[in-house]
Amino acid sequence: MRLHELKPAPGSRKAKKRVGRGTSSGHGKTATRGTKGQWARSGGGVRPGFEGGQTPLFRRLPKRGFTNARFKKEFAVVNLRDLNRFAEGTVVTPELLMEHRLVRKLGDGVKVLAKGDLNVKLTVRAHAYSAAAKEKIEALGGTAEVI
Repeated sequence: MRLHELKPAPGSRKAKKRVGRGTSSGHGKTATRGTKGQWARSGGGVRPGFEGGQTPLFRRLPKRGFTNARFKKEFAVVNLRDLNRFAEGTVVTPELLMEHRLVRKLGDGVKVLAKGDLNVKLTVRAHAYSAAAKEKIEALGGTAEVI
């Protein structure tokens, strides 16, 4: 058997239903849309959530709560275990993290989290820290500077 002789198993592949192609297919003329009406027209139909003019559900339900989504800060996250790759005494900056591909997009800054253990003394410059991360960095004699 050669690569060009490969074929799918019989019955495993089915031809796409092509509507509006003659009468012998059984899907010609109106192309399975029925006759007349909004759904039979090209571009017909209604937008999602439309209820025929009745006040739609999303407008009938009370709006509650507060959302700060528009102003939410999106931090790039780095865990302490990832910082072990740097040599002792290195100044870890967001630019260095980008260079080493530990962070792909800076967004609103870099936040250091305490997942894993840190084994080297570092000076870390980031926009935010979890309390435990700051504690672990300083326990080794390193410094956690907020930019």
